[in-house]
Amino acid sequence: MSSLPWYVARSAGIVSWGLLALSVIWGLALSTRALGKRPRANWLLDLHRFLGGLAVIFVGVHLVGLAFDHWVDIGLRQMLVPFTSSWNPAAVSWGVVGLYLLLAIELTSLLRKRLPKRFWKGIHLTSYGLYVIATVHMFTAGTDAGSKYLQWTAVGATAVIVFFTAFRIMGPDKAEAVPGGQPSTADRLAAAKAEAARQRIGAAPR
Repeated sequence: MSSLPWYVARSAGIVSWGLLALSVIWGLALSTRALGKRPRANWLLDLHRFLGGLAVIFVGVHLVGLAFDHWVDIGLRQMLVPFTSSWNPAAVSWGVVGLYLLLAIELTSLLRKRLPKRFWKGIHLTSYGLYVIATVHMFTAGTDAGSKYLQWTAVGATAVIVFFTAFRIMGPDKAEAVPGGQPSTADRLAAAKAEAARQRIGAAPR
């Protein structure tokens, strides 16, 4: 039983990283035209927000597990202030910074309608940095870093994120124009529906 908190902390940390990766991937997929031009069902759009919220919950479980674990001395101060942990301070600090980024993204997402769009978008774009920080934390602080399954999962998730990011930058972002340079009525309607769908999840992944 004495090792149970450590197992809880480890497993919750890995699950929270996986949920974060899925949230970023899903947000990118829906905010581009990689999945087609038609607006998606509401539950598909809400899934992006759900994944991010679930990641926050598992991060909380991860921190509770660490607080009750006796193998490493990580208390509230070490969880909130970088470089205060006597155990692997650099690796733990990556997690502290990631925690603040995650909270900032989630809180501004909840308050999105009350915030300036440019400010919200800027905060939301830090999701890329959060994914990198969370990945570094997992492989520098986690005892499962040597797992080939975890390594290949991280490589695969990163490859998908890079793909969707490149697709967003280089892919089509406007409805095709009819001969003469003016978009047809059908194209304008399709573009308006696609834009409305993208607005549901924002201009960037969470």
